[in-house]
Amino acid sequence: MSSSASAQRRVWSLAWPIILSNITVPLLGLVDTAVVGHLPNSRYLAAVTLGATLFGFLYWGFGFLRMGTTGLTSQAAGRGDDEGVRNLLGQSMLLALGIGLVLILAGGPLVEFGLWLLDGSAEATALASEYARIRLWSAPAVLANYAILGWFLGQQNSRVTLIILVLTNAVNILLDLFFVVGLGMTSDGVAWATVIADYSALTVGLWLVSRQLSRLGGHFRRERLLRLDAYAELFQVNANLFVRTLGLLFAMAFFTAQGAAQGDTILAANAVLLQFIMLTSYGLDGFAHAAEALTGHAVGRGRWREFAQAVRGAARFSLLTAGAAALAFALGGHWLIALLTGLPDVRANAGEYLPWVVAMPLIAVWSYLLDGVFIGATAIREMRNSIFIGLAVYLPVWWLTQPLGNHGLWLAFTVFTTTRSAVLIAYYRHYRRWHWRDA
Repeated sequence: MSSSASAQRRVWSLAWPIILSNITVPLLGLVDTAVVGHLPNSRYLAAVTLGATLFGFLYWGFGFLRMGTTGLTSQAAGRGDDEGVRNLLGQSMLLALGIGLVLILAGGPLVEFGLWLLDGSAEATALASEYARIRLWSAPAVLANYAILGWFLGQQNSRVTLIILVLTNAVNILLDLFFVVGLGMTSDGVAWATVIADYSALTVGLWLVSRQLSRLGGHFRRERLLRLDAYAELFQVNANLFVRTLGLLFAMAFFTAQGAAQGDTILAANAVLLQFIMLTSYGLDGFAHAAEALTGHAVGRGRWREFAQAVRGAARFSLLTAGAAALAFALGGHWLIALLTGLPDVRANAGEYLPWVVAMPLIAVWSYLLDGVFIGATAIREMRNSIFIGLAVYLPVWWLTQPLGNHGLWLAFTVFTTTRSAVLIAYYRHYRRWHWRDA
């Protein structure tokens, strides 16, 4: 087997469990909606929607615990540094538990502020507040699971992602039905189902960790775990990832807010079209995660030919996925819109803006792929810079194109994505020429 074919095989073996596990995520959302949507009052569904949206943004903000752990672990594994791999897990877990406990103790005001921003009805907001305060108890488990998933992915084991996410969602769905249908609970039952599912996943994750630790050499070092200066590299990587994620969250929130300012129909049409982008991300994320593990391992070993082969292998799969998505949206986009909404006005508006979504996978594919490459190489400042350079273009373009209405908003978002991809490509070409190469 040629080295190129071998690299593609490794990419696929890492990517398919992640893609499959991603598919389980919307399934849980559908079940939550179906269970609560059959309760006698719509305020329960509104409460779960508000609460789930809030926690989606909150936990996405702490996604650096997964990404940073993957990059540093993959490099340590590439160097053959078992003790480094072991202690990175300890550091990431302690950091995750510390942040989780802070969220439990001080998350109340954050919840209230977030719900105020979401601006639901008084009844729905009161129920959402109860839902959110229950969900806060799962914060240590959710963040620790991020660290565990990143640690295993850094060791080129993505099947743990599939095991943990399938388990989490299966337990969550069963407990949704038990608490709401069986015990007659409402939105609070959905919240408790999620908390128990998160801790169930953590229990299984810790068991899998113990098995993996038994195969690794070295020991946990107190000075690596308890001295603040030992966390310097992890803090630097995670801080840049956190700032980068905040910038990306702002870009998405701004897009949603400006759509909402144009009325409920435009807001709904944009929400439908964003689901197309979400569908594309399920595939592209899988190949980006594979790139993280493989490029990080190559960086750790100092094998730049192997690094280039991993990038090319992930790029081939990513481009095929992006091309297939663009073709599917071009040929079947109106059918997908009709599947997602039965409202004639929303269908008509979504159809008008569909061409923007057809083009998006071919533009965004580079940012997904190169995010993975840069995480593996722990070149996080460059990722952060790409977001803020993109925002520096996004906002003026939106301001100038306001007379175009929603087309102007989609143009600005497309320019943001294009700029981000272009900046990452420029950084990649620079580093490949001057740094990521044999001496």
